[in-house]
Amino acid sequence: MTNYIPTIGIEVHVELKTKTKIFSPSVNGYGEMANSLTNVIDLGYPGTLPTLNKEVVNLAIKAATVLNCKIRREMHFDRKNYFYPDNSKNYQITQSRTPIGYDGYVEIDVNGTKKKIEILEMHIEEDTCKSTHRGNKTLLDFNRAGVPLIEIVTKPCIATAEEAKLYLEKLKELLFYSDISDCKMEEGSMRADANVSIRKNESDPFGTKCEIKNIGSISNVGVSIEKEIIRQAELLDKGETFQEQTRRYDDKLGNTVLMRVKETGNDYRYFPEPDIPYLYVTDEMIEEVKKTIPMLPDKRREVYVSKGVSEINANKLIQNRPLSDYFNTMLEDNTNFKIASNLLLGDISAYLNKNEKVITDTTLTKERFIELIKNMEDNTLTSKNLKDIIDKILESTDSIEKIIKDSGIENITDDSAIREVIVKIIEANPQGIADYKERPDRALKFFMGQVMKETKGSANPQMATEILKEELSNK
Repeated sequence: MTNYIPTIGIEVHVELKTKTKIFSPSVNGYGEMANSLTNVIDLGYPGTLPTLNKEVVNLAIKAATVLNCKIRREMHFDRKNYFYPDNSKNYQITQSRTPIGYDGYVEIDVNGTKKKIEILEMHIEEDTCKSTHRGNKTLLDFNRAGVPLIEIVTKPCIATAEEAKLYLEKLKELLFYSDISDCKMEEGSMRADANVSIRKNESDPFGTKCEIKNIGSISNVGVSIEKEIIRQAELLDKGETFQEQTRRYDDKLGNTVLMRVKETGNDYRYFPEPDIPYLYVTDEMIEEVKKTIPMLPDKRREVYVSKGVSEINANKLIQNRPLSDYFNTMLEDNTNFKIASNLLLGDISAYLNKNEKVITDTTLTKERFIELIKNMEDNTLTSKNLKDIIDKILESTDSIEKIIKDSGIENITDDSAIREVIVKIIEANPQGIADYKERPDRALKFFMGQVMKETKGSANPQMATEILKEELSNK
């Protein structure tokens, strides 16, 4: 198969996290009984008038800011005219000519190299109702009609399926951490379309574009793009041509499937929405919105690593928003952040997952957590001890000191006392010394077992290991 150069653009629809819909007072919700979150505006009754939700504009300004977009100061809404059962008004209210955000970018890391994925525009629009096809019937659920969306359109600057996935992961991270959307692709609150074309040389014009609609996961975006590149390449290798078309990704087939061929361009007859006045965005509005933007993931990574947290742990913390927010409450305190991240991602996460809780559901206040970190740092508590008392720490309001005392935990942290035990054990096991020179790891495990047995598990493992190595290397 001939090597071709892919050109990829991504369009993403994101549902905004507002209490009510974009043009009506209906609740913006998910998972409720069909057609229970609607009113006459959502249903498109003649004579009804839309009223723009101010919070939608604020969230769109916030999205434009975190996506490094320029913000348009004067704009209007447009009617996109088309007839389809999911669109009862026969038009959709959107922003065609004056999108609120434009000329932005999202920066991704491609194998250690930074690349800016350029954003052409970001506009506000309303969602349509949900269609469910059953045999030869179509059922309509208007709960989704009028849900506020932003559509984010990239320039055709994405070179590979991997770059497309990295872009979507970064986009999802930014919008989720900015409290703009919950970005739950499985619930449809973030939906991606990919535009794919290929050509032989950089100097050639772009090839014929195919659009892959409503891809349900980021991993499937990657798969569908790769499959589409192969499909187009096989056709061009045979000398065949094809028209622009719309396809969808089929999970069961693991491939793209034809939906319709675009024989002619769509004529949506856009014109300014006469029922909504022009929208003017002021400097004051932008500044007020900027104050609501929390610390974003890239900044969190930078701060965590500067505090001594490993890059792996920093990324794992950011993947868990409640843990990351909890961790942030301590950033101004003087504590051991390396131990803090290990605790949160280790025994504490194991407890939370087992009990289906988040960190704020527990009794672990910041003050008690800092006390726990101190006890781990000075070896008052060992990792083994922690596993035995983690439930009490996260369910009780007692101080960590009281929990340790009530549990009868008394660890030997005096290195001279541990050394005395180790010397005695080594002298009693001369064969172990010989084994250490042949198989150090195996012999070390044997000696550590003896130390723990002799001290009834009260010796600090890290300290004991260091002393053992020192004593054995001198034999």
